[in-house]
Amino acid sequence: MSKRNIGKEILTGLEEIAAWRKGEIKLKTRKYKTLSAKDIVRIRERLGLTQEAFAALMNVSARTLQEWEQGRRKPRGPAHSLLRIAERHPEALLR
Repeated sequence: MSKRNIGKEILTGLEEIAAWRKGEIKLKTRKYKTLSAKDIVRIRERLGLTQEAFAALMNVSARTLQEWEQGRRKPRGPAHSLLRIAERHPEALLR
């Protein structure tokens, strides 16, 4: 097993940032769309769960899930990440 040189990785990263700021290189970027209310409903229905069961699985209140599904609130942080996992790998969430 090789040891990572964290210091060198950090310096390389800083050099890349400096080169990017000067316009010398382009960095890889990714754009993530936020989940819409319809996306959340679709994810839950794909899993075949009621609002209550899905809320329990997500560890949020049923009311919070209803707010998401009606578009009055948006999931943030870990909840948004967990929904992304449920969208891409539903079997992982059900395990």
